[in-house]
Amino acid sequence: MSIDLYKVPVGQVVGVKGKKLEELHALGISSVGQLLDYYPFRYEDYTLRDLTQVKDGDKVTVKGQIVGIPQVQMYGRTKSRMLCKVLVDTWFVTAVWFNRHFLKDKLTSGAEIVLTGKWDQKRQHITVTESEFPGQGASQTGTLQPVYSISGAFTQKWFRQTMKQALLQFGEMIPEVLPAELLYKYELLPRKAAVKLLHMPGNMEQGQRARCRMVFEELFLFQLKMQAYRAINHKRADGVAHPVDLPAVRAFVRSLPFTLTDSQKKVIAEILHDLQQPYCMNRLLQGDVGAGKTVVAAVALFAVVKAGYQGALMVPTEILAEQHKRSLDRLFEPYGIQTALLTGSLPARGRRDVLGAMQMGLVDIVVGTHALIQEDVFFRALGLVVTDEQHRFGVNQRSVLRRKGMNPDVLTMTATPIPRTLAITAFGDLDVSTLRELPKGRKPIQTYAVPHSMLERVLGFINREVESGRQAYVICPLIEESEKLDVQNAIDIHAQLQFAFPSYRVGLLHGRMSPGEKDEVMREFSEGRVHVLVSTTVIEVGVDVPNSTLMVVYDADRFGLSQLHQLRGRVGRGEHQSYCVLIADPKSEVGKERMKAMTETNDGFEIARRDLELRGPGDFFGTKQSGVPDFRLADMVTDFEVMEQARDDAAEIVRRPEFWTGAAYVPLRSFLQREHIFESEMLD
Repeated sequence: MSIDLYKVPVGQVVGVKGKKLEELHALGISSVGQLLDYYPFRYEDYTLRDLTQVKDGDKVTVKGQIVGIPQVQMYGRTKSRMLCKVLVDTWFVTAVWFNRHFLKDKLTSGAEIVLTGKWDQKRQHITVTESEFPGQGASQTGTLQPVYSISGAFTQKWFRQTMKQALLQFGEMIPEVLPAELLYKYELLPRKAAVKLLHMPGNMEQGQRARCRMVFEELFLFQLKMQAYRAINHKRADGVAHPVDLPAVRAFVRSLPFTLTDSQKKVIAEILHDLQQPYCMNRLLQGDVGAGKTVVAAVALFAVVKAGYQGALMVPTEILAEQHKRSLDRLFEPYGIQTALLTGSLPARGRRDVLGAMQMGLVDIVVGTHALIQEDVFFRALGLVVTDEQHRFGVNQRSVLRRKGMNPDVLTMTATPIPRTLAITAFGDLDVSTLRELPKGRKPIQTYAVPHSMLERVLGFINREVESGRQAYVICPLIEESEKLDVQNAIDIHAQLQFAFPSYRVGLLHGRMSPGEKDEVMREFSEGRVHVLVSTTVIEVGVDVPNSTLMVVYDADRFGLSQLHQLRGRVGRGEHQSYCVLIADPKSEVGKERMKAMTETNDGFEIARRDLELRGPGDFFGTKQSGVPDFRLADMVTDFEVMEQARDDAAEIVRRPEFWTGAAYVPLRSFLQREHIFESEMLD
């Protein structure tokens, strides 16, 4: 009978007790299984090296013979510098120790010594970090030693010894979780061997092979959760099978004042198919800036309303809510579909009227901000929830809105193109639809990166665009001056541009203004009464002013790539040629990479891929509650191909009837049981 190591207290490892046990618990390690899963993040290489093959500044381990008398220089009461000559092969090397003068008596002429430290080729020095005397106790010479992410009272030496003891006591009990077919398919090490080699590799090749095995397992188990959840969700049949009136939907699409792209038609077909199924739709709609996601959502909402249900559209800002409501009103007015706006700034009486109309079913579609998820908000028959810019809402906010109805269908939208890597990771439980085409007639935005020294030319560019009847955005990273950051701020730039353009109206928009003040400024800009709008990134998402043709971003190197792409997407929405000017510090290395990407491509998916490489998955969404898992070993950028393969394997296995009952898959079903997949609600 196998023992579940996740149920064996870590205190059963010999030597783990008292303060050390408490500190392990603080690291989140309470069982032997969790200890063995605490993998090193790198290895220290103590392999003996030939100094002729070592580059200046490299870390090196060498073996030599002491040939001089150690010299100690004291600094203050305790600080010291000790030098001693060591013969390494045919090299006379000076070994330098800092604050290790207590070793002086061991440094006897003729004695053998092993030195590990940084090699200074010019001065023939080794700055010693570790030293050993062969024959005097345990040696790590010639080995790879794991380095763990630890703090507090732990030392690497104690943690290594404890891990070694845990493997000695429990290593033979490590169970296999992957099916034999996958071990054979990819020639993977057995789990028992892989875990041992990860903690105690004989060489780098063994460590790499062990890592490959455990990375695949980590990604496969994650994808198995996603695929099993989707399969269970589709079997539940506890959603609403909407009786979609396809002829009415086709007539609505034909009535639109523009022709849908092939991409939009394909995505609409996918959504309409989901709406007619008895399970809850859980679909992510992603598309580049200006790809037409709002129209797709409008078609879905139209279909749900015609089927006798209500729809809700939740957006992150009041400006965006008002804009969406105006767009939907224009599309739905001929069909008698009633829309309402529910935001935090709505007067109390107006709010009561909207809430009453929602409960009585007098309102078909409600557009709102987080005000939609407050406790006193109820629908008569909510059939579809659409969240726009979904990563800006927390997991709890999205699930609260979903619970306003009886398992309504859910469509989440984002204008932040998500690299395929993240889409199948953060949103593995969702069906993903992608809009890649832009509407016909859109002219590519011309993007330029310039240094601050070219500001006069940029001002001339703004002047030319406004003179020709167009409008411009000017974006700053801060609202007002900061003592800590040497970057431009909106208030100062607003004053400067008012002085530079006395005959134009220069508006100001930032996050500290009241919702009413923001709306008034945006309304004036939308109507052309403000010519140049100075703003922080509050206008980043969704704001649509077709007459604006110029986007200027100060200190552009301070912004992430995806954010810059979103800002650029505020222009180029009309018939006129549009431009984006990025004012950046030419000395910033990260800035150079971002400016290079922005000037080389307008493709949001390529921008997103590069942003992921530059920033990593943790910061891609600008939020830690985005659903991106924190893998122990896997890296979503470098291990992307493994992620895709693991997803395909998990999906294929979950489709098999024997997966749910066969003996070969008991470890996988036990894993899903521990993860509570069989009784879970919709994953967010």
